[in-house]
Amino acid sequence: MISDALFRPLGHGLVRRDGQGSARNTSNSLSGMVSTLVPVLILSGAFFFLFLILRRTQRRQYAPRTYLGTLREEARSPALPSGFLNWITAFLRIPDSYVLNHHSLDAYLFLRYLRIGVAICFFGCLITWPVLFPINITGRGGNKQLDLLSMSNVVSKNRLYAHAIMSWVFFGFVLFMVTRESIFYINLRQAYLLSPLYANRISSRTVLFTSVPNDYLDEVKLRRIFGSSVKNVWLCTKCKDVEDLVKERDKVAMQLEAAETKLIRVANGTRLKEQKKGGAGLAESANGHDHVADESGGAESGAIASRWVPRNKRPMHRLTPLIGKKVDTIDWCRAELERLLPKVEACQEKHRAGQAAFVNAVFVEFYTQSAAQDAFQSLTHHQPLQMSPSYIGIRPEEVIWGNMRIKWWERIVRLIATTAFVAAMIVFWAIPVAAVGAISNINYLTAKVPFLKFINHIPTWIRGVVTGLLPAVLLAVLIALVPVILRLMAKLGGAPSLSRIELTVQHSYFAFQVVQVFLVTTLASAASASVAQIIQQPSSTTGLLANSLPKASNFYIAYFILQGLTLSSGALLQIVGLILYKVLSKVLDTTPRKIYKRWANLSGLGWGSVYPVFTTLVVISITYSCIAPLVLGFSTVGLWLVYLAYRYNILFVYDSNIDTKGLTYPRALQQTLTGVYLAELCLLGLFGIAKAPGPIIIEAALLVFTVVYHLSLNAALRPHLQYLPKTMAREEEHLIALENGHNDDGGERDGELKTPGNGQMSEKAMRVSAGGSDPAPVKKPNFLTKWLRPDKYSNYYILRRLVPRHFAEIAYPEDKERHAYYHPAIASPTPMLWIPRDESGVSQEEVRHTSKVLPITDEGATLDGKNNITMNEEERPPIHEETIYY
Repeated sequence: MISDALFRPLGHGLVRRDGQGSARNTSNSLSGMVSTLVPVLILSGAFFFLFLILRRTQRRQYAPRTYLGTLREEARSPALPSGFLNWITAFLRIPDSYVLNHHSLDAYLFLRYLRIGVAICFFGCLITWPVLFPINITGRGGNKQLDLLSMSNVVSKNRLYAHAIMSWVFFGFVLFMVTRESIFYINLRQAYLLSPLYANRISSRTVLFTSVPNDYLDEVKLRRIFGSSVKNVWLCTKCKDVEDLVKERDKVAMQLEAAETKLIRVANGTRLKEQKKGGAGLAESANGHDHVADESGGAESGAIASRWVPRNKRPMHRLTPLIGKKVDTIDWCRAELERLLPKVEACQEKHRAGQAAFVNAVFVEFYTQSAAQDAFQSLTHHQPLQMSPSYIGIRPEEVIWGNMRIKWWERIVRLIATTAFVAAMIVFWAIPVAAVGAISNINYLTAKVPFLKFINHIPTWIRGVVTGLLPAVLLAVLIALVPVILRLMAKLGGAPSLSRIELTVQHSYFAFQVVQVFLVTTLASAASASVAQIIQQPSSTTGLLANSLPKASNFYIAYFILQGLTLSSGALLQIVGLILYKVLSKVLDTTPRKIYKRWANLSGLGWGSVYPVFTTLVVISITYSCIAPLVLGFSTVGLWLVYLAYRYNILFVYDSNIDTKGLTYPRALQQTLTGVYLAELCLLGLFGIAKAPGPIIIEAALLVFTVVYHLSLNAALRPHLQYLPKTMAREEEHLIALENGHNDDGGERDGELKTPGNGQMSEKAMRVSAGGSDPAPVKKPNFLTKWLRPDKYSNYYILRRLVPRHFAEIAYPEDKERHAYYHPAIASPTPMLWIPRDESGVSQEEVRHTSKVLPITDEGATLDGKNNITMNEEERPPIHEETIYY
């Protein structure tokens, strides 16, 4: 049989429900929790112990951000002590704000969300446990073990007032936390995006307009619309021709690089063998066939290599697989590149000159961020859905170029189709999961389904694999496929960038998690616990489900144990990633370029699929907070462990590949309120079944209040999540002028400067808010005051201190700036080949001859005494390209 733990993430109908007996007064919930905790604790301890051992030797896997040469110095994290445990104190001393200054806004806010989740659950423990535990324990419901602590043990209707009142207190706290954090995010976002480091970026000054009518695919007309503030205009073109040519060029170039690397290694390997044997090497005459002499009168092409590699042992390939003519790979690639390179350059120039067919999208760069915001916030076209939607802040490397051609009507059709598909998938995903579960019980199915009886005749060990290993593998594949399918649907739906795909996936994957991981599992758990009684007494269905629903929390206690311990320790160990890195690097990395890319490319986080997992954990905790408060304790510990694990990985392992400007954070906060709604509806249902009119009225009033408050909050905050205010843009300009020792006419009077919503601030205080070293001339608030007034103590001026100000110089080479928003194929330069250097001079000869066709170098990589490719891990290789902060 398959381990229950394997099915708990999507386990409806597949897990044994601990703590739910057939009778009301029987329970094995405590023993079930212990039986889950002990093996998971042992496994997690083993994972963590392995991590402690491996992190000391596997630096690339567990601390690449401390030394990789591909990272700027300002992007690196401080190295931790190499001892067994002495690194923990140094790790805990690094503030989360370090992530904001040296990693990304998204990563900082993700860690903040985990901390907020811990704070919500911990506060829930503080206020619900002292009140609800005594009431539940003395509720005279006859429950045992952990069920004694849930609402199902309460018989008296009057006792339910406590649950209703505590829901007001706790859910009110959750609403306040969401409001507070939304205000914090808005202030941080404004400080972050208006700082010179980001305001001067080309992406901050560039607006993408989609669904542009053909009449306005004209640079002159666009400049007439937006005026003199326009700096550059990139009209998107149909790039299939140039894209195919560039792909073919790069494919042949990499084929040439691989062939030359293979030739060099074969020659060097033969030379090393000859040296061991004491021989002088192979004679040139052993070749049998000389290469054609170089036109410049130099050495023959391949002459040095021919001493060690006969002509028939050189890299060869067939022009058509299996049946094509066999040719010398190096000679053929050089000739093919001589043919392709002029065609690629001519086609690229045609697109840059605007002589290709246009598609319905245009990028418009403005001289200032303020002008770009004006264009982004304005209604551009007089007809609906034309030149709309528009986007700002999209980096060139994030653009989904295939979606630039989508027309307005096609976007609507795609959106409807993909939304319908995702909705159906969320509802019906339980079917394939149930089918996988049925495979584990194939022995029972063969007795019921005649055509499956042949399975009884296959060997026992094969049947064991089918019923044991296969379901586990299939379930893992099903779970892994969900984010992949959702990302595909977001792309097909017309998302213009990778960041927009992640934001779309965050919505759909959260819905999937809530429905499949929470609702279906909870209802199935409650129903399965009472199925026998429901069959015997159908009229008692609602009462039995009401009694069983609180008990279903026992499953989530085990779920939080599993997630908190195994997920956190597994995230630290990364054993699969370590094994794959070691294995794949030896098998697949046969050139310096491949070795370098695997070494230098750090894994990133897909925010759209990471956030929903933990948002759902917070939602589950809130939902059960007043029904079964014990869940809050386990969720507090579980989320805290997850926070520590992700904090380590973000500081020392992960990179930030996709920039949503932190928009995933307010969406996660909004999704957290799903837990409040579900909890209120569940409590209303339970109060209704118990026929307790007082608690029903209290809870109904809370539900109405929550809806009204939520709608009002969204109406007030939504514009601030999309746009940048002109008031803050002006204030930022004035602050920068003060920092630079200048004085503008921004309102300075007698040594004081007006600041919106914050009275008056002295020049000294203003310099401090801009990052100065003088102490703030205000009394330091206590924790409670600071927590209750984010508008005052986490405002724009305060949060400016957190924002990185000297992270990197924002300057662009002329060609990079001119080609920034061209299709990558249009701006793609001829690649430089990189081959390893050998002692016999074969690499230098290849460089001399190939450099007549395209750039090539043998610097930065060598062959060692074992004929393996080596390079300096901390130095930047010749093919390294400096990170450009678009």
